[in-house]
Amino acid sequence: MLPKFLIVLLGPTGVGKTNASLAISRHFNAPIVSSDSRQFFREMRIGTAAPTPDQLMAVPHHLVGHKSITERYSCGMFETEALEVIENLHKSHNAAMLVGGSMLYIDAVCNGIDDFPTPDPELRKSLENQLKAEGIESLRAQLKLLDPEHYNKVDLKNSQRVLKAVEVCLQTGKPYSSFRTNSQKERPFTTIKIGLNLPREVLYERINARVDQMIEEGLVGEAKSLYPHRHHNALKTVGYREIFDYIDGKISLEKAIELIKRNSRHYAKRQLTWWARDKEIEWFSPDEINSIKEYIYGIVNT
Repeated sequence: MLPKFLIVLLGPTGVGKTNASLAISRHFNAPIVSSDSRQFFREMRIGTAAPTPDQLMAVPHHLVGHKSITERYSCGMFETEALEVIENLHKSHNAAMLVGGSMLYIDAVCNGIDDFPTPDPELRKSLENQLKAEGIESLRAQLKLLDPEHYNKVDLKNSQRVLKAVEVCLQTGKPYSSFRTNSQKERPFTTIKIGLNLPREVLYERINARVDQMIEEGLVGEAKSLYPHRHHNALKTVGYREIFDYIDGKISLEKAIELIKRNSRHYAKRQLTWWARDKEIEWFSPDEINSIKEYIYGIVNT
């Protein structure tokens, strides 16, 4: 049996992963599996820069728009589903591609995620009520006391991740960080990690231009149609949060656009900081497609 490969194409938001993935996918006959945690939701097309219908038809795509924002979906559920899809693809293809920028979701497929205890529904509800009544600051303060190590690592602006960490601490009596073994699970394929990046000022210009394009394509209208569902986790994300504040009359549209650009740039910076620890990633500019192909051939043919 020929060895199987998973080509992982990752990079910060706005860097140009979609166009590069199409070229690489065609060349290696490698169907694409999305690891963009926002593009899973079919209602969030404009604000997530989801692939266009033409791009989706150009090469086979999987796990794009396959969920509704009203459905619960977790990193663990994605790991199981993505591995199933990849296993099926490998029955007819020597290579598949994992494409996206969601760090935890990529790690889940490549390395596996740690086994955390099943949530206690009553505790979860209690913490959700606390979040609603007192805001994220209350949960941050708890986490700082319960697990200062994880407090210094977690994205403190992400209410769901902070809540999850507090939940595990309270439920088990142990720090959340003690469950993070970082042990790598065996996979039945060889992983080839390709990172795309650009000089910081160029990347930021592209991010700003992409936000302007989203506004032109109708992001405000899309957000208005999703406004009744704004309490769902899928919509508590850059691009929608800011427009919801505009709809609520808290800020002007001009300010909302400015904040989307700023928050998108901040997210790109967090992505690159996260991946800096992964020495398996080989970095390229998004226009170095031929060099990327040569690098992949070098691994496949060894």
